[in-house]
Amino acid sequence: MTLRSVCVFCGSKVGARAEYAEAAAALGLRLAREGITVVYGGGSVGLMGTVANAALAAEGRVIGVIPQALATKELAHAGVTELRVVPSMHTRKAMMADLADAFVALPGGFGTFEELFEIVTWAQLGIHAKPIGLLNVAGYYDHLLALIDHAAAEGFIHPDNRGLVLAASSPDDLITRLAEYRPPVVPPWVTREET
Repeated sequence: MTLRSVCVFCGSKVGARAEYAEAAAALGLRLAREGITVVYGGGSVGLMGTVANAALAAEGRVIGVIPQALATKELAHAGVTELRVVPSMHTRKAMMADLADAFVALPGGFGTFEELFEIVTWAQLGIHAKPIGLLNVAGYYDHLLALIDHAAAEGFIHPDNRGLVLAASSPDDLITRLAEYRPPVVPPWVTREET
């Protein structure tokens, strides 16, 4: 699959480990060098700002999508290639999804988790067939991946849908996995026998 744009979900904070910001910068740089547009939440702070700044420094294209309420709090990144100010968080997520060929979640908090799981749910429901990856920096997502495996083992996630979430510990490996992704052929989400 040819990746022209990747949506990056990540924290508005840099986190407790230097590795998080290093990975965010490495991802932004790698995407820019590959000619892949970065689509992200439009912020200038935290890992969001780190990804955007690294891509911009490498002359990459960066599209920020930010709700008006956050833009007016001066959190919007003024130096991105294109900044789209939208009325709501819902509009933001839908626009980011439309603009992206793939999705990557860096370390982050509730907002990152929510964006990640919404986009995975959309894939599960067949709304899109785009690859979704976790950049598992310093084992940040180990427990989340274990939870997903547990949910599959307990019958709440179809075994084929487990493959909807890719993971790698380096940007290079993750971008390769996203480019090689083939969506699973999954039966209907719920059958009458399961209800």
